[in-house]
Amino acid sequence: MPQHVFAKQSKPFTKILIANRGEIACRIIKTAQRLGIKCIAIYSAADTNSRHVNMADEAFYLGPAPATESYLNCSRILEIAAESDVQAIHPGYGFLSENANFAQACTQQGLIFIGPSVDAITTMGSKSAAKTIMETAHVPLIPGYHGHCQAELTLRHHSQKIGYPQLLKAVYGGGGKGMRIIHHASEFTHAIAATKRESMASFGNDDMLIERYLTKTRHVEIQIFSDHHGNCIYLSQRDCSIQRRHQKILEEAPAPALPFATQIAMGEAAVAAAKAINYHGAGTVEFLYDEQDHFYFMEMNTRLQVEHPVTEMITGLDLVEWQLHIANGAPLPLNQNQVHINGHAIEVRIYAEDPDKDFMPASGNIEFLSQPVASKHVRIDTGVIQGDEISPYYDPMIAKLIVWDHNRDLALQRLQAALADYKIAGIKTNIGFLTQLIQVPALQTANLNTDFIVTHAEALKPTTVNLNYALILAGLALQLNQGSQHVITHTVSNDTHSPWSQTTNWRLNQPAIKKFTLTTTNNGDHHYTLTLTTLAQSFQVTVSGQNQVSSDNLVSGQLNRNELTACIDGHRIKATIAISPLHITVFYAGSSIVLLRQSPIESTVQNKAFRSSIEEGLETKITAPMNGVIVSVLCQPDQVVEAGEPLVVMEAMKMECNINAPVAGTVTTVFYQNGDMVEDGAQLIQLTPSLTLDNKEHA
Repeated sequence: MPQHVFAKQSKPFTKILIANRGEIACRIIKTAQRLGIKCIAIYSAADTNSRHVNMADEAFYLGPAPATESYLNCSRILEIAAESDVQAIHPGYGFLSENANFAQACTQQGLIFIGPSVDAITTMGSKSAAKTIMETAHVPLIPGYHGHCQAELTLRHHSQKIGYPQLLKAVYGGGGKGMRIIHHASEFTHAIAATKRESMASFGNDDMLIERYLTKTRHVEIQIFSDHHGNCIYLSQRDCSIQRRHQKILEEAPAPALPFATQIAMGEAAVAAAKAINYHGAGTVEFLYDEQDHFYFMEMNTRLQVEHPVTEMITGLDLVEWQLHIANGAPLPLNQNQVHINGHAIEVRIYAEDPDKDFMPASGNIEFLSQPVASKHVRIDTGVIQGDEISPYYDPMIAKLIVWDHNRDLALQRLQAALADYKIAGIKTNIGFLTQLIQVPALQTANLNTDFIVTHAEALKPTTVNLNYALILAGLALQLNQGSQHVITHTVSNDTHSPWSQTTNWRLNQPAIKKFTLTTTNNGDHHYTLTLTTLAQSFQVTVSGQNQVSSDNLVSGQLNRNELTACIDGHRIKATIAISPLHITVFYAGSSIVLLRQSPIESTVQNKAFRSSIEEGLETKITAPMNGVIVSVLCQPDQVVEAGEPLVVMEAMKMECNINAPVAGTVTTVFYQNGDMVEDGAQLIQLTPSLTLDNKEHA
């Protein structure tokens, strides 16, 4: 439970507007309402029925779904603030949280911006300006170029001077966007074009800086808080080294295996950084930490971080409460010596994404959601409920799962149990990947670095689900679910000789044999037919199809809502089942599998049609790996391309993705143009392989 260190009767504001959405909006509302503050929410067309809208005291419509027309629409947000008569605006993180122009506009309208000053945001918002000030404040820096001249020749010159590998980074970037690692000079032209384009789209500015890319480093950050009275403290450290696509997916506090002297030095450097710009409010100073016990300033985030809950869990403090009071002029309630650290906390970010497709963002409907039970050990920060749509317009994070215990080993055990209890169907997630991640021995021993996921890629490959059991469990659940839909409770007889009193699988006018067709989609489509023969107290299940996996299993079970208890040939199993009209998801033994409920005729025809087009060499269909927007079409009809050559650039949830040619060949058709919205699986390019004739001759 958080310590409420401010006076109980103190209420910093009576009404605030939250200029954000999703889980952070819900998080802010929770604390503000506890303090007796009324909350005004804003929402786009995509968020009409979202959780943060329903939690707020009032909610106002912003505009269409695209962020530029809604959550980045400063003038509309300020109109709502005036109309609703709020005293302050909390920007959350992302969107306008580090936008100096928005902070300035709030001030000019007589509103308190719950964050640092405009000058602090401006200074730290420019990574080049920030590095210049840090240099003066004697905060260690990574070698690189952060000058004002942005001419490509100048950037190329410094790129060659710095050496490789190097990191090309947006000056006004953040959140892992607008970044590219360059390993060789030949990559520079493409990398700078892509990074500038992504930076302009995300931040409205395409200025770049270049730094030497340090390998085998950890990402360690310091949470600081400053008030308007010259006081500044740090609240321990967080290790955020586990990342994919330069975005954090696991954070923990305190940072493990960090020498005590380094903890102090890093904390003092963070305070020096904050004082150098006269900072106030919540902020995070990020460092790279190498194997030689050296640390280097990366950047300062002038807002509350996504990962702030791990700091709250080990300090017992409510950082949103601190933000609200300090924004209204209150002094810090604690000094450095009064900050006490208790136990260890770990957070994982649950994303709508496909780890098997290089973590491509996913969108769709959350058809089923079952979460771990919240307690003093387990916390869930989320902005969604079952039935919500994950939109391609915003960040794909579904929730943050945070655990706490007395030490790191116990916290990892808590996390493993909590992940096993977190089940989502209807959309791809990274839950299975996170489950594997925390079992990697190097993570368990805190042997961490920012290349961890790449280094341990082999250990992080998807686990093999017991397909035999998964199919049988799915078939049994479908049968029991279908049967339960026909039970009429008021017709049950007390006569033990009556068929209406029977609790077996016998059903009047129901067939003794039932067949289901299920299709697996991983590593190609495979179709299976399950035949269930009804016996007195059980079923005989036969599975047939490609790579037949079993036959004649004796199966029984009970389905209570989504919880299935089954017995397969004497082996008792518990599973969670999510059934929808199109597919069935089986959660079993820490893994899950999605099976399509598709007719065998449809499946066979579609599969043969696809295979024949490839086998005959007529065409190669290049499809969209996700829902998103076409940013750039890099090819045209009749163009000859090489294998691996980029053909299309897509953007979804603020992330760019290159769609490359799988084989060498000639582009036959381009189906979309820049700016088009496409769905996952839509054909983008038709390509005729250049080796078609050779393939036919050797067939």
